[in-house]
Amino acid sequence: MTDTAPWGISPSAQVTLADGRVEIAPGTPPPSGPYANVDLLPVPVTGRTWTTYNFSALWVGMAHNTASWTLASGLIAVGMDWKQAVFTIALANLIVLVPMLLTGHAGPKYGIPFPVFARASFGVRGANLPAVVRALVACGWFGIQTWIGGEAIYFLAGKLIGDSWSKAAEFGGHAWTMWLSFAIFWVIQVAVIYRGMETIRRFENWAAPFVLVGAFVMLGWMSSKAGGFGPLFDQPSKLGWGADFWKLFAPSLMGMIGFWSTLSLNIPDFTRYGKSQQAQTRGQALGLPTTMTLFAFLSVLVTSGSQAVYGEPVWDPVQLAAKTDNVVGLLYALVTVLVATLSVNIAANLVSPAFDFSNIAPRKISFRTGALVTAVLAVVICPWKLYSDPQGYIFTWLGLVGGLLGTVAGILVADYWVLRRSRLDLVDLYRTGGRYWYAAGWNWRAVVAFVAGGVLAIGGADFHPLIDGRPIPALKPLADYGWAVGLGTSMVLYLLLMSAGSRTRERTVA
Repeated sequence: MTDTAPWGISPSAQVTLADGRVEIAPGTPPPSGPYANVDLLPVPVTGRTWTTYNFSALWVGMAHNTASWTLASGLIAVGMDWKQAVFTIALANLIVLVPMLLTGHAGPKYGIPFPVFARASFGVRGANLPAVVRALVACGWFGIQTWIGGEAIYFLAGKLIGDSWSKAAEFGGHAWTMWLSFAIFWVIQVAVIYRGMETIRRFENWAAPFVLVGAFVMLGWMSSKAGGFGPLFDQPSKLGWGADFWKLFAPSLMGMIGFWSTLSLNIPDFTRYGKSQQAQTRGQALGLPTTMTLFAFLSVLVTSGSQAVYGEPVWDPVQLAAKTDNVVGLLYALVTVLVATLSVNIAANLVSPAFDFSNIAPRKISFRTGALVTAVLAVVICPWKLYSDPQGYIFTWLGLVGGLLGTVAGILVADYWVLRRSRLDLVDLYRTGGRYWYAAGWNWRAVVAFVAGGVLAIGGADFHPLIDGRPIPALKPLADYGWAVGLGTSMVLYLLLMSAGSRTRERTVA
């Protein structure tokens, strides 16, 4: 097969239903071989059962978590007021919703996960490149969220048990009880993921409203401590609305986009279970921007209140909850934080890399094995360092992640919507020598677009506190717009390279 492929699809091995969903033709053996396993195969139409509520609940469960809270409260900590922080987050989530819906379309239509979807543009083997990048990012996120969950156990249990727990001997810069709390929460999550996707769906359905109620409870507690809602709204911006704010706005916006840029790639891992396109579209549109904005509003008000009560903003909700002496309140806070963290971490940061690592060696790595690999790598990454301060958390970690993953999103959207008009051949996604085999399983054009977009997006970024300095100082002006630069560059370059390849092939055939 040549390294460019025609866009026409042979219908012999797949059928299209009246509602547009596609599946392997009845009576046809499912794809097999070295690039297929039961976890990566298309979900049959009968197995695509998630409704609008399921997708909305998924997003409520993922958005209402401690990391989302620290996004908004972190903006308060670096000088914004509540209006500026909520505006930044609301705009970011409206922007990232667009690629989320565009890449999510392939899920309910074909029933395929993200790494299989990426094979259409990167090649059957080449899809491992974006899949591994996405998986490693998920490992970092899983580690951060697990540290947050462990921190909740440590701080709040310390309030209940006393100094013997909270002031235990230190090891590696933290009390040994903190490391124990981290390990306990790690084990809980691995146990849940081993139960499978249906367990995750049921968990998200009840976790979503539980966490939202918890956020309102914390708002009520802080307003009573501050003497009403007035002080929560009165904390002024340290930046104003002039040049100081707009200088901070661009990297903050890219950081907020970067928070969910991971899901804008692997959302097919969930939408592949969708009952219809309408279910995933409405569910995501209702679930993502609205709940993130509401949660941001709640978190910035509480953080502003903490500044009024304690003289400085307490941007970590776990440490804020630990300031109460009410035992019932502490227990409620502990359960809420743990449920919230479990909700987002399992759905957003274990499901995707489990599929991604399985895609590397489908015959050897199952979904559960991939999840275990993720959990182990999450510890190796040392997440406690990434989460140590809001400056590094928002501008370094999230900025770099967003810029790099934006390049993959640009390629996926360009290939699926512009070149293929949302038409895929299911069988060829799993076989050697098919239309997605390109050259030895790799589409070099996608790789070039990915590298070029990635260099422009993050080459001029400040990597502190990871490393000192900028890799390519000349690209510094682009650094604050990493996600947009990466997405736009890779999309345009990929389309140009693929179009040039098609013209070359046409001249060869002629």
